[in-house]
Amino acid sequence: MKIIIVGCGKVGSSLAEQLYMEGHEITLIDRDADVLGAITNSIDVMGMVGNGAVYKVQMEAGIEDTDLLIATTNSDELNMLCCLIAKKAGNCQTIARIRNPEYAEEIRYIREELNLSMAINPELAAAREMSRLLRFPSAIKIDTFAKGRVEILKFIIPEHSVLHNMQVYEVTPKLRCNVLICAVERGEDVIIPNGNFQMMGGDKVYFVAPPVESMKFFKEVGIVNNSIKTAMFVGGGRITYYLAKMLQDTPIQIKIIEQDFERCKVLSEELPNVMVIHGDGSNQQVLLEEGIRQTEAFASLTGFDEENIMLSLYAASQSKAKLITKVNRIAFENVIESMNLGSIIYPKLITADSILQYVRAMQNSLGSNVETLYKIVANRAEALEFRVEKNAPMIGVPLEKLSLKDNLLVACINRNGKIITPRGKDTIEEHDTVIIVTTNTGLNDLKDILK
Repeated sequence: MKIIIVGCGKVGSSLAEQLYMEGHEITLIDRDADVLGAITNSIDVMGMVGNGAVYKVQMEAGIEDTDLLIATTNSDELNMLCCLIAKKAGNCQTIARIRNPEYAEEIRYIREELNLSMAINPELAAAREMSRLLRFPSAIKIDTFAKGRVEILKFIIPEHSVLHNMQVYEVTPKLRCNVLICAVERGEDVIIPNGNFQMMGGDKVYFVAPPVESMKFFKEVGIVNNSIKTAMFVGGGRITYYLAKMLQDTPIQIKIIEQDFERCKVLSEELPNVMVIHGDGSNQQVLLEEGIRQTEAFASLTGFDEENIMLSLYAASQSKAKLITKVNRIAFENVIESMNLGSIIYPKLITADSILQYVRAMQNSLGSNVETLYKIVANRAEALEFRVEKNAPMIGVPLEKLSLKDNLLVACINRNGKIITPRGKDTIEEHDTVIIVTTNTGLNDLKDILK
């Protein structure tokens, strides 16, 4: 597909990289020639210096035969204007990044009136992921498939867990849980395990299961999944606002620590059931006085990555709270992932992933059959949900007889709402949706899983 991206910030550049790797023809528009140069030097995409909301610039970029325009500049209004002009000039699909909470209330109206294909709000998407994690504290990452019927959860095996030294094939008979271990992170390595793979304490494990089974699994492996009653958030920005709003009807008692007095007043008015503390959240004394040792969940959500990392490390040293750490810059990811920071949330990556899912869905109408896509281990492994079309070459063949690509696993079969955890004798049938977990990125069609 031909795609124009306006704005080369973290989201724009990350998207350009991903979409280029998937074989799309990309044109980037940005006012900053240096930023454009840095991206066009590293990947083979077209770059245009200019204002993406100007009709003439869009025409030069080839809007008339473009399939999709994505506007990800720092200005909501500019993004909306870019999409409006693109719609009139090229009649293509349009995606706008819209972040202001004032627009969040009216997002449906904006989408309809501007005829946007999608409006993405990074902070709202990040808050949604955090609220899922706070409702399921044992997991450090949760992705949903099959309209919520199946989840992929990530957790760390405790050192003295029953899973230590257990082989993958033993999990179901020994623990009597219908789950499938689909990926393991061990140090720098990402492994798609076979039945004989031996798990160890400290491994980061991904498994696929319906929500009821995942609760049972955590109980069997001795990981307590107590629901959270108290939560402390440091930083009162947009993510904190959205997150507190989402949790206000739950029994969780929320405390927000924010340095800016005017922001505290706004939060107090908007969130009447939340305790808002005016204070410096990076001050140890303040954190101790406000009960960091007693809180059951702690989220560091300031605007500074370094501060968030330090706060989470301090919280880990003082309590057994469920930790959530917001990180904006994606550099040094391996170092960050190795620290004890609990669930690490990258709003920019969540945004890029949502847009990527939409692009893959657009391809469905052009012959691809990917329904949902998640990057489950940064850019090194994907979980994809495929719709099985008639005449697919693997229909009716037992999985054990299929010649599947290396480092690839059929993780789940959804047959008319019935969830099947696949074993060797199971088959894939027409109209099923199947979840594939693999380190082979860029699969577009179910037949791509075969050698």
